[in-house]
Amino acid sequence: MSSGGLRQTPLTCSGHTRPVVYLAFSDLNDDGSYFSVAACKDGKPMLRQGETGDWIGTFEGHKGAVWGVDITGDASKVATGGADFSAKVWDAKTGEEELSLQHKHIVKSVCFSSDGGSLATGSNDKVLRIYDLEQPSEPIVKFEGHTSGIKQVSYSKDNTKLFSCSDDKTVRMWDVNTGELLLKKDFIEPIGGMEVFKYGEGDVITVAAGRKVHFINSITLETIKEVSVPCAVYSASLNKNKEVFVCGGEDLKLYKFDFEAGTEIENFKGHFGPVHCVRFSPDGELYASGSEDGTLRLWQTEVGKTYGLWKCIDTVNNTAADSLQRKTEALAI
Repeated sequence: MSSGGLRQTPLTCSGHTRPVVYLAFSDLNDDGSYFSVAACKDGKPMLRQGETGDWIGTFEGHKGAVWGVDITGDASKVATGGADFSAKVWDAKTGEEELSLQHKHIVKSVCFSSDGGSLATGSNDKVLRIYDLEQPSEPIVKFEGHTSGIKQVSYSKDNTKLFSCSDDKTVRMWDVNTGELLLKKDFIEPIGGMEVFKYGEGDVITVAAGRKVHFINSITLETIKEVSVPCAVYSASLNKNKEVFVCGGEDLKLYKFDFEAGTEIENFKGHFGPVHCVRFSPDGELYASGSEDGTLRLWQTEVGKTYGLWKCIDTVNNTAADSLQRKTEALAI
């Protein structure tokens, strides 16, 4: 589906050799730039310039698939979680490994606190852990209660709570200081992933489960709304103004919805495999998606706006459109 005579032309960020399963963005720098990092089953997470997808570097050291990644707001450090039972912390500027935190099973998710001083991890051993990165030899808090492997972990905006989702079809909220389980919400369908909203009034958690995107209150875990999607969805992301959300999953498409109305605005197909992860950039101008096809793709939130490597493409003028698309693909990684 196109919008206003314009067509979506995603930037394709290649370089991975296996499925891209998770991605994260830094905050905006003063100059408006930002960075992204992607996790891949090839074991080689990549750092990129956020608005263009330009490759910056690869973090090499995991022995096996990398399932989870995060990047600090200032883009100084990157964390990764892998199938080699370890979570690693890297210097984002030099690519050097700073820490390797051993676990008892596959590490599926990692998340920095907002100040970058702590790291939360979620593992297939059903345990969440928080490490003080100044004294990381042992976790300072453990959170136990999930009955299946943990898919994702995320801090609350103020770092006082930890949220987790699991293959046990629950989202849970924990007290960061005590490890106490505060609230639990059950879902009927398997959970693909979640996103904790951290802009402005950070009171929403977005959960992709089954053929629905669920929005729940991050204080009470009560349902705010549910929106049905044409396919099984694995990931969803809400833009910083809470105007639109995007999601993707089994049918290879990226869907954009009006958040308030819950109605589909448009959809685009560009991947050649199921979409495992999708996230809005910190400025909201694009969203990135990672797929089973081994690529990361960048999509414009407002199709046709001049931004990054994009120019306005008019489908009426096919020659100009095709020429610009070829130029864009040549510039993209």
